[in-house]
Amino acid sequence: MSTRILFVCTGNTCRSPMAEALLKNKQLPHVEVKSAGVFALDGSDASEHAKTVLTEKGIEIAHRSSLLKKEDIDWATYILTMTSGHKQHVLERFPEADGKTFTLKEFAFGQEGDVFDPFGGSVETYRQTREELEQLIAQLVQKL
Repeated sequence: MSTRILFVCTGNTCRSPMAEALLKNKQLPHVEVKSAGVFALDGSDASEHAKTVLTEKGIEIAHRSSLLKKEDIDWATYILTMTSGHKQHVLERFPEADGKTFTLKEFAFGQEGDVFDPFGGSVETYRQTREELEQLIAQLVQKL
């Protein structure tokens, strides 16, 4: 049986698509990955800087943003949010997600903390977020 990871951020154009691409790139058998946003518009591309910093790592991304829906909640084994605010939003909107919703830092390292939002920042800001996500995903992979 597959483990299904759903990454959640705000607009589903920066952090969660980067996390999704980084985990997919590991090509783990029995792990499926998706991402969504709590305030996303369906069909937006990933941000240019997000694509740039992934391409630097040899990761191509073809992404279309999607708004978090009940089907996503039902699909996911684990819902990993970028911030405690996102986690709170998920649990308020989808109480049935309790018990499988964690911040990424909480799940990976057992500690509170948010993944920095690079939105509107420079390529360097996105690089720092990508590096943070790489560390978190390396730890996540060990837990799966």
